[in-house]
Amino acid sequence: MMDNVSQITMFFLSGLNETNKHRFILFFLTLLCYCVILIANTFVIVIIIMDKNLHEPMYIFLCTFCMNGLYGTTGFYPKFLWDLLSPVHVISYSGCFVQAQVIKSFVCADLSILSVMAYDRYVAICRPLEYHSVMTKQRLIMLVCYSWLTPFFIIATNMFLTSRLKLCSPYITRFFCVNWVIVRLACFPSETAVHNMVAYITIVIYFFHGIFIVLSYMYLIKTCANSIENRAKFMQTCVPHLTSLVVFLVTLLFNVIIMRFGSKDLSPAFKNFVEIEILVIPPLINPLMYGFKLTKIRNRILVILTLKNK
Repeated sequence: MMDNVSQITMFFLSGLNETNKHRFILFFLTLLCYCVILIANTFVIVIIIMDKNLHEPMYIFLCTFCMNGLYGTTGFYPKFLWDLLSPVHVISYSGCFVQAQVIKSFVCADLSILSVMAYDRYVAICRPLEYHSVMTKQRLIMLVCYSWLTPFFIIATNMFLTSRLKLCSPYITRFFCVNWVIVRLACFPSETAVHNMVAYITIVIYFFHGIFIVLSYMYLIKTCANSIENRAKFMQTCVPHLTSLVVFLVTLLFNVIIMRFGSKDLSPAFKNFVEIEILVIPPLINPLMYGFKLTKIRNRILVILTLKNK
Protein backbone atom coordinates (compact mmCIF):
# COMPACT_ATOMS: atom_id res chain seq x y z
CA MET A 1 0.00 0.00 0.00
CA MET A 2 2.91 2.33 0.73
CA ASP A 3 4.05 2.04 -2.89
CA ASN A 4 1.11 4.22 -3.93
CA VAL A 5 2.08 7.03 -1.56
CA SER A 6 4.62 9.68 -2.52
CA GLN A 7 7.84 9.67 -0.45
CA ILE A 8 8.45 13.35 -1.20
CA THR A 9 8.59 15.37 2.03
CA MET A 10 9.38 18.82 0.60
CA PHE A 11 8.44 20.82 -2.49
CA PHE A 12 10.64 23.49 -4.09
CA LEU A 13 8.75 26.52 -5.45
CA SER A 14 10.43 28.19 -8.42
CA GLY A 15 7.83 30.85 -9.24
CA LEU A 16 9.71 33.63 -7.44
CA ASN A 17 13.06 33.09 -9.16
CA GLU A 18 12.36 35.92 -11.63
CA THR A 19 11.63 38.53 -8.95
CA ASN A 20 15.01 38.72 -7.15
CA LYS A 21 15.74 42.29 -8.29
CA HIS A 22 12.41 43.69 -7.06
CA ARG A 23 11.81 41.44 -4.06
CA PHE A 24 11.75 44.13 -1.35
CA ILE A 25 9.45 46.42 -3.35
CA LEU A 26 7.14 43.47 -4.01
CA PHE A 27 7.24 42.57 -0.31
CA PHE A 28 6.06 46.00 0.84
CA LEU A 29 3.37 46.23 -1.87
CA THR A 30 2.12 42.75 -0.96
CA LEU A 31 2.17 43.55 2.76
CA LEU A 32 0.20 46.76 2.10
CA CYS A 33 -2.35 44.86 0.00
CA TYR A 34 -2.74 42.15 2.65
CA CYS A 35 -3.18 44.72 5.43
CA VAL A 36 -5.92 46.50 3.45
CA ILE A 37 -7.65 43.15 2.82
CA LEU A 38 -7.47 42.24 6.54
CA ILE A 39 -8.68 45.64 7.76
CA ALA A 40 -11.48 46.08 5.18
CA ASN A 41 -12.93 42.57 5.54
CA THR A 42 -12.61 42.54 9.35
CA PHE A 43 -14.23 45.98 9.57
CA VAL A 44 -17.29 44.86 7.58
CA ILE A 45 -17.55 41.63 9.60
CA VAL A 46 -17.38 43.47 12.96
CA ILE A 47 -19.96 46.06 11.86
CA ILE A 48 -22.42 43.34 10.82
CA ILE A 49 -21.88 41.31 14.01
CA MET A 50 -22.15 44.30 16.37
CA ASP A 51 -25.18 45.99 14.76
CA LYS A 52 -28.40 44.05 15.40
CA ASN A 53 -30.12 45.99 12.60
CA LEU A 54 -27.82 44.19 10.17
CA HIS A 55 -28.74 40.70 11.38
CA GLU A 56 -30.63 40.00 8.15
CA PRO A 57 -29.94 37.25 5.59
CA MET A 58 -28.37 39.59 3.03
CA TYR A 59 -25.87 40.96 5.55
CA ILE A 60 -25.20 37.53 7.08
CA PHE A 61 -24.25 36.27 3.61
CA LEU A 62 -22.05 39.34 3.14
CA CYS A 63 -20.38 38.58 6.48
CA THR A 64 -19.79 35.01 5.27
CA PHE A 65 -18.36 36.41 2.02
CA CYS A 66 -15.84 38.57 3.89
CA MET A 67 -14.90 35.70 6.25
CA ASN A 68 -14.20 33.53 3.22
CA GLY A 69 -11.96 36.29 1.84
CA LEU A 70 -9.94 36.23 5.06
CA TYR A 71 -9.78 32.43 4.98
CA GLY A 72 -8.49 32.25 1.40
CA THR A 73 -5.93 35.04 1.68
CA THR A 74 -4.55 33.61 4.95
CA GLY A 75 -3.71 30.47 2.99
CA PHE A 76 -1.51 32.48 0.64
CA TYR A 77 -0.14 35.83 1.89
CA PRO A 78 1.82 34.85 5.05
CA LYS A 79 3.77 32.13 3.17
CA PHE A 80 4.25 34.39 0.14
CA LEU A 81 5.57 37.26 2.29
CA TRP A 82 7.95 34.86 4.04
CA ASP A 83 9.24 33.56 0.69
CA LEU A 84 9.86 37.09 -0.57
CA LEU A 85 12.41 37.55 2.23
CA SER A 86 13.80 34.02 2.11
CA PRO A 87 16.65 32.86 -0.18
CA VAL A 88 15.16 29.36 -0.45
CA HIS A 89 11.53 28.77 -1.40
CA VAL A 90 10.32 25.47 -0.03
CA ILE A 91 7.13 24.11 1.48
CA SER A 92 6.50 20.84 3.28
CA TYR A 93 4.48 18.08 1.62
CA SER A 94 1.58 18.47 4.06
CA GLY A 95 1.85 22.28 3.99
CA CYS A 96 1.57 22.24 0.20
CA PHE A 97 -1.61 20.17 0.33
CA VAL A 98 -3.12 22.40 3.02
CA GLN A 99 -2.38 25.51 0.95
CA ALA A 100 -3.88 23.96 -2.19
CA GLN A 101 -6.96 22.90 -0.19
CA VAL A 102 -7.46 26.37 1.32
CA ILE A 103 -7.02 28.31 -1.93
CA LYS A 104 -9.20 26.02 -4.07
CA SER A 105 -11.97 25.74 -1.45
CA PHE A 106 -11.87 29.56 -1.04
CA VAL A 107 -12.49 30.01 -4.78
CA CYS A 108 -15.33 27.45 -4.85
CA ALA A 109 -16.89 28.85 -1.65
CA ASP A 110 -16.91 32.34 -3.18
CA LEU A 111 -19.02 31.00 -6.04
CA SER A 112 -21.30 29.11 -3.61
CA ILE A 113 -21.83 32.25 -1.51
CA LEU A 114 -22.59 34.30 -4.62
CA SER A 115 -25.21 31.68 -5.58
CA VAL A 116 -26.99 31.83 -2.21
CA MET A 117 -26.84 35.64 -2.35
CA ALA A 118 -28.51 35.49 -5.77
CA TYR A 119 -31.21 33.20 -4.33
CA ASP A 120 -31.73 35.59 -1.41
CA ARG A 121 -32.18 38.58 -3.76
CA TYR A 122 -34.55 36.56 -5.96
CA VAL A 123 -36.81 35.78 -3.00
CA ALA A 124 -36.60 39.34 -1.62
CA ILE A 125 -37.56 41.03 -4.90
CA CYS A 126 -39.66 38.46 -6.76
CA ARG A 127 -41.49 36.98 -3.73
CA PRO A 128 -41.40 39.80 -1.14
CA LEU A 129 -44.53 38.68 0.76
CA GLU A 130 -43.02 35.23 1.28
CA TYR A 131 -39.50 36.42 2.11
CA HIS A 132 -39.58 35.96 5.89
CA SER A 133 -41.35 32.61 5.67
CA VAL A 134 -38.83 31.36 3.07
CA MET A 135 -35.64 32.82 4.53
CA THR A 136 -36.10 31.47 8.04
CA LYS A 137 -33.29 31.24 10.57
CA GLN A 138 -33.00 27.49 9.94
CA ARG A 139 -32.75 27.95 6.17
CA LEU A 140 -30.24 30.75 6.62
CA ILE A 141 -28.01 28.48 8.72
CA MET A 142 -28.42 25.68 6.16
CA LEU A 143 -27.42 27.96 3.26
CA VAL A 144 -24.39 29.33 5.12
CA CYS A 145 -23.24 25.79 5.99
CA TYR A 146 -23.82 24.69 2.40
CA SER A 147 -21.79 27.56 0.97
CA TRP A 148 -18.82 26.75 3.23
CA LEU A 149 -18.86 23.00 3.92
CA THR A 150 -19.77 21.69 0.45
CA PRO A 151 -16.76 23.32 -1.31
CA PHE A 152 -14.49 22.27 1.54
CA PHE A 153 -15.42 18.57 1.31
CA ILE A 154 -15.50 18.50 -2.51
CA ILE A 155 -11.98 19.94 -2.70
CA ALA A 156 -10.85 17.71 0.18
CA THR A 157 -11.91 14.72 -1.95
CA ASN A 158 -9.79 16.03 -4.82
CA MET A 159 -6.82 16.56 -2.51
CA PHE A 160 -7.17 13.09 -0.96
CA LEU A 161 -7.02 11.49 -4.41
CA THR A 162 -3.97 13.62 -5.25
CA SER A 163 -2.27 12.49 -2.03
CA ARG A 164 -2.52 8.86 -3.21
CA LEU A 165 -0.46 9.58 -6.33
CA LYS A 166 3.21 8.64 -6.52
CA LEU A 167 5.07 11.83 -7.42
CA CYS A 168 8.38 11.80 -9.31
CA SER A 169 9.46 15.40 -8.82
CA PRO A 170 9.50 17.84 -5.87
CA TYR A 171 9.74 20.91 -8.13
CA ILE A 172 6.67 23.13 -8.55
CA THR A 173 6.97 25.85 -11.20
CA ARG A 174 4.71 28.22 -9.26
CA PHE A 175 5.12 30.20 -6.05
CA PHE A 176 2.21 28.54 -4.30
CA CYS A 177 0.64 25.09 -4.40
CA VAL A 178 -2.16 24.32 -6.83
CA ASN A 179 -3.80 20.91 -7.06
CA TRP A 180 -3.56 20.46 -10.84
CA VAL A 181 0.15 21.39 -10.76
CA ILE A 182 0.79 18.69 -8.12
CA VAL A 183 -1.12 16.15 -10.24
CA ARG A 184 1.17 16.89 -13.20
CA LEU A 185 4.09 15.62 -11.07
CA ALA A 186 2.59 12.10 -11.02
CA CYS A 187 4.97 9.36 -12.16
CA PHE A 188 2.22 7.47 -13.94
CA PRO A 189 -0.37 9.69 -15.70
CA SER A 190 -2.61 6.64 -16.13
CA GLU A 191 -3.16 6.63 -12.35
CA THR A 192 -4.80 10.08 -12.50
CA ALA A 193 -7.95 8.86 -14.31
CA VAL A 194 -10.15 8.80 -11.17
CA HIS A 195 -8.70 12.10 -10.01
CA ASN A 196 -9.44 13.71 -13.39
CA MET A 197 -13.00 12.39 -13.33
CA VAL A 198 -13.62 13.91 -9.87
CA ALA A 199 -12.00 17.16 -11.02
CA TYR A 200 -14.34 17.35 -14.04
CA ILE A 201 -17.34 16.62 -11.81
CA THR A 202 -16.23 19.48 -9.55
CA ILE A 203 -15.98 21.81 -12.56
CA VAL A 204 -19.47 20.80 -13.73
CA ILE A 205 -20.94 21.37 -10.24
CA TYR A 206 -19.58 24.91 -10.05
CA PHE A 207 -20.38 25.59 -13.69
CA PHE A 208 -24.04 24.98 -12.80
CA HIS A 209 -23.61 27.31 -9.81
CA GLY A 210 -22.59 29.98 -12.30
CA ILE A 211 -25.53 29.17 -14.60
CA PHE A 212 -27.92 29.40 -11.63
CA ILE A 213 -26.55 32.83 -10.68
CA VAL A 214 -26.78 34.17 -14.25
CA LEU A 215 -30.35 32.90 -14.70
CA SER A 216 -31.37 34.34 -11.31
CA TYR A 217 -30.10 37.80 -12.23
CA MET A 218 -31.66 37.61 -15.70
CA TYR A 219 -35.02 36.90 -14.06
CA LEU A 220 -34.43 39.67 -11.50
CA ILE A 221 -33.63 42.20 -14.22
CA LYS A 222 -36.74 41.18 -16.15
CA THR A 223 -38.89 41.50 -13.00
CA CYS A 224 -37.42 44.85 -11.97
CA ALA A 225 -37.79 46.42 -15.42
CA ASN A 226 -41.54 46.94 -14.93
CA SER A 227 -41.45 48.40 -11.43
CA ILE A 228 -39.83 51.60 -10.17
CA GLU A 229 -39.78 50.24 -6.61
CA ASN A 230 -38.13 46.98 -7.69
CA ARG A 231 -35.62 48.88 -9.83
CA ALA A 232 -34.62 50.87 -6.75
CA LYS A 233 -34.21 47.62 -4.74
CA PHE A 234 -32.16 46.09 -7.54
CA MET A 235 -29.84 49.10 -7.82
CA GLN A 236 -29.36 49.23 -4.06
CA THR A 237 -28.85 45.57 -3.16
CA CYS A 238 -28.26 43.57 -6.36
CA VAL A 239 -25.74 45.75 -8.18
CA PRO A 240 -22.99 45.08 -5.56
CA HIS A 241 -23.66 41.34 -5.82
CA LEU A 242 -23.68 41.48 -9.60
CA THR A 243 -20.45 43.49 -9.61
CA SER A 244 -18.83 40.94 -7.27
CA LEU A 245 -19.93 38.15 -9.60
CA VAL A 246 -18.55 39.85 -12.72
CA VAL A 247 -15.23 40.67 -10.98
CA PHE A 248 -14.92 37.10 -9.69
CA LEU A 249 -15.82 35.36 -12.97
CA VAL A 250 -13.66 37.60 -15.16
CA THR A 251 -10.71 37.19 -12.77
CA LEU A 252 -11.16 33.41 -12.60
CA LEU A 253 -11.64 33.01 -16.36
CA PHE A 254 -8.58 35.14 -17.12
CA ASN A 255 -6.57 33.11 -14.61
CA VAL A 256 -7.61 29.75 -16.09
CA ILE A 257 -7.04 30.83 -19.71
CA ILE A 258 -3.57 32.26 -19.09
CA MET A 259 -2.34 29.53 -16.74
CA ARG A 260 -3.73 26.57 -18.69
CA PHE A 261 -3.50 27.78 -22.28
CA GLY A 262 -1.26 30.87 -22.13
CA SER A 263 1.68 31.26 -24.49
CA LYS A 264 5.16 30.39 -23.26
CA ASP A 265 6.24 33.79 -24.60
CA LEU A 266 4.36 35.60 -21.82
CA SER A 267 6.70 37.17 -19.26
CA PRO A 268 7.04 35.38 -15.86
CA ALA A 269 6.09 38.63 -14.08
CA PHE A 270 2.80 38.80 -15.99
CA LYS A 271 2.07 35.13 -15.30
CA ASN A 272 2.84 35.69 -11.61
CA PHE A 273 0.33 38.54 -11.43
CA VAL A 274 -2.34 36.50 -13.23
CA GLU A 275 -1.69 33.62 -10.86
CA ILE A 276 -2.46 35.61 -7.71
CA GLU A 277 -5.12 38.04 -9.00
CA ILE A 278 -7.94 35.80 -7.70
CA LEU A 279 -6.39 36.28 -4.24
CA VAL A 280 -5.98 40.05 -4.66
CA ILE A 281 -8.83 41.61 -6.61
CA PRO A 282 -12.05 40.02 -5.15
CA PRO A 283 -10.94 40.05 -1.45
CA LEU A 284 -9.80 43.67 -1.86
CA ILE A 285 -12.69 45.08 -3.88
CA ASN A 286 -15.67 43.28 -2.29
CA PRO A 287 -15.61 44.77 1.25
CA LEU A 288 -14.80 48.26 -0.07
CA MET A 289 -17.62 48.10 -2.63
CA TYR A 290 -20.22 46.76 -0.20
CA GLY A 291 -19.13 49.23 2.46
CA PHE A 292 -19.75 52.20 0.16
CA LYS A 293 -22.75 50.86 -1.79
CA LEU A 294 -25.02 49.29 0.84
CA THR A 295 -26.77 52.15 2.69
CA LYS A 296 -27.01 50.53 6.13
CA ILE A 297 -23.33 49.60 6.22
CA ARG A 298 -22.27 52.97 4.80
CA ASN A 299 -24.35 54.81 7.41
CA ARG A 300 -22.90 52.67 10.18
CA ILE A 301 -19.37 53.44 8.98
CA LEU A 302 -20.19 57.17 8.90
CA VAL A 303 -21.51 56.99 12.48
CA ILE A 304 -18.31 55.28 13.67
CA LEU A 305 -16.10 57.81 11.86
CA THR A 306 -18.16 60.73 13.21
CA LEU A 307 -17.86 59.47 16.80
CA LYS A 308 -14.09 59.04 16.39
CA ASN A 309 -13.73 62.59 15.06
CA LYS A 310 -15.68 63.95 18.01
